[in-house]
Amino acid sequence: MPVSIKNKESIEKMRVACKLAAEVLEFISPSVVSGVTTEELDQLCHEYIVSKQQAIPAPLNYRGFPKSICTSLNHVVCHGIPSNTELKTGDILNIDITVIKDGFHGDTSKMFCIGEVTQKAKNLVQTAYECLQEGIEMVEPGQRLGTIGSRIQEIAESKRYSVVREYCGHGIGEIFHEEPQVLHYGIPNTGLALVPGMTFTIEPMVNMGKRHVRLLSDHWTVITKDRSLSAQWEHTILVTDNGHEVLTMRSDETF
Repeated sequence: MPVSIKNKESIEKMRVACKLAAEVLEFISPSVVSGVTTEELDQLCHEYIVSKQQAIPAPLNYRGFPKSICTSLNHVVCHGIPSNTELKTGDILNIDITVIKDGFHGDTSKMFCIGEVTQKAKNLVQTAYECLQEGIEMVEPGQRLGTIGSRIQEIAESKRYSVVREYCGHGIGEIFHEEPQVLHYGIPNTGLALVPGMTFTIEPMVNMGKRHVRLLSDHWTVITKDRSLSAQWEHTILVTDNGHEVLTMRSDETF
């Protein structure tokens, strides 16, 4: 599949879908507290997307995924399925939101710390966000994806963390997952060169222990093989004529 270069009309539709995805995370944030279940968070998000935003939760029934959001808790790397598991003080949680509006996808995720978490967990979460920020700042026409991936890997490994290699960022638009693949590791000056009109996600998954992961029997939930904590943040990015635009930026962020 060739890389999709969006025209002005498509970019405007991407902006709308991505703004909605960011708003879902802002909406759900006050509810992410000790005692709530991830199933309850899923139901709240589903109702907000469908009724308030009049949009579609992209994960629901996507290749058989049973819920409207992904909730990845502690040692879950990605694609965690909402359940009756209650959040408790000390947990870290990733909530991954993708909405479809007018045929286009907006995809973003955020880490939440439940109550007081350990300093080690805070450091991991912060480093994963730093990896995302640094990767985004490098996005501009002519930049190569291998250079971005290399920088993300360098940041994580400099703090003795590891970067998951089996899962990556991806092109996005009318299709949920399209080309290019956006690896969070790599070799500088290699890989695809970016051009204006490309839209893709950067979503580094950073483990406190080793990088190796395991897929559970539900065929969705990915965990760290050594059961170490994992943290991830995600934004959808547009390559502009002279740099980039963070399409899913929340009101509490600056880039």
